[in-house]
Amino acid sequence: MTTVNGCNIPDDLYYLIDKHVWARPDGDVVVVGLTDVAQNLAKGIISVTTKRAGKALAKGKRSGTVESSKWVGPVPAPVGGEIVEVNEALTRDPGLLNRDPYGEGWIARLKAEDWAADASGLVTGAAGVDAYRAFLEQQGISCQGG
Repeated sequence: MTTVNGCNIPDDLYYLIDKHVWARPDGDVVVVGLTDVAQNLAKGIISVTTKRAGKALAKGKRSGTVESSKWVGPVPAPVGGEIVEVNEALTRDPGLLNRDPYGEGWIARLKAEDWAADASGLVTGAAGVDAYRAFLEQQGISCQGG
């Protein structure tokens, strides 16, 4: 895991940087979630709602909504496809998103329509980390200290 401005940015994920969402291929599905940057900006997550399993989403469309005391906003899908599973644990414990945004705090699993095409519009690896670093610096975003 790479740390940029105090934010954890794993280099093995695919990012839609300006929306602070990540995608991780897992067999024939893609796991989707919010980044450490997003949870730091939002602070304490108090509610997470998701679309239902079986719902088809176009890339960029809302897969769910996250609410904190500071912010309410959509979680856009970084890939198009059908939701095959949503993280029900977030309904009971939305703070999972704050505590473990890349693990237990995932939002949804999608059966991607065209992973190769959608992935080409995302950044990953060292280049992804560098691109996220440039974005954070340009926007003046840091995950260090309140």
